[in-house]
Amino acid sequence: MRNVTLNNGVEMPILGFGVYQIPAEQTERAVTEALAAGYRLLDTAASYQNEEAVGRAIRNSGVPREELFVTTKLWIQDAPAERNTERAFETSLNKLGLDHLDLYLMHQPLGDVYGQWRAMQDLYRAGRVKAIGVANFHPDRLVDLVLNNEVTPAVNQIETHPFFQRTGDQELMREHGVRIQSWGGFAEGRNDLFTNPLLREIGAAHGKSVAQVTLRWLTQRDVVAIPKSVRPERMAENLDVFDFELTDDEMASIATLDAGSSLFFDHRDPEMVAWLSGRRLDS
Repeated sequence: MRNVTLNNGVEMPILGFGVYQIPAEQTERAVTEALAAGYRLLDTAASYQNEEAVGRAIRNSGVPREELFVTTKLWIQDAPAERNTERAFETSLNKLGLDHLDLYLMHQPLGDVYGQWRAMQDLYRAGRVKAIGVANFHPDRLVDLVLNNEVTPAVNQIETHPFFQRTGDQELMREHGVRIQSWGGFAEGRNDLFTNPLLREIGAAHGKSVAQVTLRWLTQRDVVAIPKSVRPERMAENLDVFDFELTDDEMASIATLDAGSSLFFDHRDPEMVAWLSGRRLDS
C-alpha cells in the first residue's frame, strides 16, 4: 500500500475502507473482511452510528494497532463547543475501544466551528490524536480556518469523483499544505458511473473494472480514497489498483467528465445548512 505524508509528518494510506451507510449490524463483518483483505485505513464517523462495530472488528482482527490508521468525525457542536467537542471525542474513542485516533475530522463546516477547532487543537497537542482535519469545507471556509488558527488542517475530506473533480480545490489545498481526501469516489453510482463508456473503454485497455479505473484515477492524482463495499470480492478488487497506470491521454479524457458541481448537495445552500444543523429556517 502506498502512503501519503500529511503536513505534520504523519503517514496515511492513500487507499482505505469507508463505512458510510453500512448498517451497524453489518459493519463488524464488513470491517473484519476489509482488514483481512489488506485495508489498514478505516474511516467512520459519530453520525454513522457504527463506531462500536468498527471497534469490535479492530479488536478481533489480530491486526496490531500500530498498523492501523483510524479516522472518525465530530458532528456539529453548538457554542461554546470546547467542552462538547472533548466529550464527543471521548465518546467516539470509547465506542471504538481505542486509546488514540490517527485522524479526527470536523464533519461539517457548521456550528461553533472555531470552538470545535480550538478543542481539536488541544486534543492534538495532548497526543490524543495524531492529526486533525476537516470535511466538506469549501475553499473560502478552509482558507479562513487556516489563516486564523495555529494548526492547519491535515486533511479536507470532500466530495470528489469523475463528475465533480475538484482540481481547483486540490490546488488550493496543496498551497496550504492540506491533503485532499475523497468521499463519494464512485459518485454512489450516479450518472451511470459504472457503465460510463469512456471509463469502460479505459478499463478494457488495462484489463480493469470501472471501479478500479476510478480509484486509480483518484490515487494517481494523489487523492486519498475510501471506497465502501460489503462484498469481499469487491473489497479485494478495489485494492488491486497499483499494478497499472493511466496514461496522460487517459487522465485528460477523464477530465472531460467533470461537470463542476455536486451530485448530492451544496454545503452553502441555506436550506441544507438548516437541515444539517437540525433546525428550520422559519423557526
